[in-house]
Amino acid sequence: MRCLLDTHAFLWALSSPAKLPRRVAQIIQEPEHEVFLSAVSIWEAAIKLRSGRLALDGRKATDLLNEADDMNVRLISLEPAEAASHVALTEDTHFDPFDRMLIWQAISRDLVLVSGDAEFKKFAADGLKLLWN
Repeated sequence: MRCLLDTHAFLWALSSPAKLPRRVAQIIQEPEHEVFLSAVSIWEAAIKLRSGRLALDGRKATDLLNEADDMNVRLISLEPAEAASHVALTEDTHFDPFDRMLIWQAISRDLVLVSGDAEFKKFAADGLKLLWN
């Protein structure tokens, strides 16, 4: 399976793995699965760390890059074409820009998005594949 971790899924894998469903934790750990983390998630975490809305036991956002590497999670950039074309999403009720970008990256790169956000199910009509339970 090729999957993209939502920001919270990555952060829980680092700090609170018991919060992840068992199947998700297994997929993240099993080497036959390709697991990706977007620069969008690093950006989101950095903003939340700076504003005090996220605490990571003294970690800085830059530390997340090494920790992703230690977990064999591959980092992906946000491509300009993805940024420009995300307006193709038909669902207009979920406006968090980080979430929308992750949703679009998963769709456009044919990745399964690993997220516990129930709102994401609305994007199935756009081709979003989800994994949580």
